[in-house]
Amino acid sequence: MSEMLTLDVDGRSVQVARGSAVVAAIAIATGNAGVVTRESVRGAQRGPLCGMGVCQECRVTIDGVRHRLACQTLCAQGMDIRTARSAV
Repeated sequence: MSEMLTLDVDGRSVQVARGSAVVAAIAIATGNAGVVTRESVRGAQRGPLCGMGVCQECRVTIDGVRHRLACQTLCAQGMDIRTARSAV
């Protein structure tokens, strides 16, 4: 059985298995609403595309540090994740 971590995504408490990427926690928190991580300069909603850190579309704020890659960052207990949806 995997150890579960509890973290915060845009004000929602989420549980994920240890070893999960931040993008998985965002997907769990948003359910069927779709994974939106940021907005473009023109306000278009953006989300993860490549899953390996090349496209930079999955940038979020983690524990106050902006522009972290959600697809390449592993979840940690108590982590605070903010996406473009937190501003809505």
